[in-house]
Amino acid sequence: MARIVTPGSILGKAGEVSDGLGCYVEGDEAFSSVTGITHQDGRGRLISVDVIRERKAIVPLVGSVVTCRVLRINSRFATVEILVVDGIPLRSVFRGIIRVQDVREFEVDQVDIPKSFRPGDIVVAEVISLGDKQYHSLSTAKDEHGVIHALCSQSGEAMVPINSEQMQCPKTQINEWRKVAKS
Repeated sequence: MARIVTPGSILGKAGEVSDGLGCYVEGDEAFSSVTGITHQDGRGRLISVDVIRERKAIVPLVGSVVTCRVLRINSRFATVEILVVDGIPLRSVFRGIIRVQDVREFEVDQVDIPKSFRPGDIVVAEVISLGDKQYHSLSTAKDEHGVIHALCSQSGEAMVPINSEQMQCPKTQINEWRKVAKS
């Protein structure tokens, strides 16, 4: 079954996936190297990820659900690059910020951006305002929004969620704080 993936999305176990265009193998897992649609051969094995070409200009609007990559963090907000809007990959670059008060709905005064996001994380968020000319304002306050892909800061391995606030490296067993999206 074809599905939309973003860079870093896990495509499956290395032995179950052909190392085709738009894919790479790291360790025992295969990942997408592009934003696109997966394609399979007649036996259901993934053979490539094809980049989706836009037919019309897609822009993030208030209420849009976006997939983005964290570029930088500080104590007040995370700066992100928006990759996908409402399931459609973008060709144009849009930037966004997730402010400390927009990370979650409860205990907002206790949110710590470095414990919520790290550069390189892939995050699902909602556009809450168009902001200024440079940045859209985003929120991860809903349970289904937050980090969906993160790499271990020590081993570089893809981590797995263990609860709504932590992910674990399968190689080192180290836990790292994140605002994890509920699946």
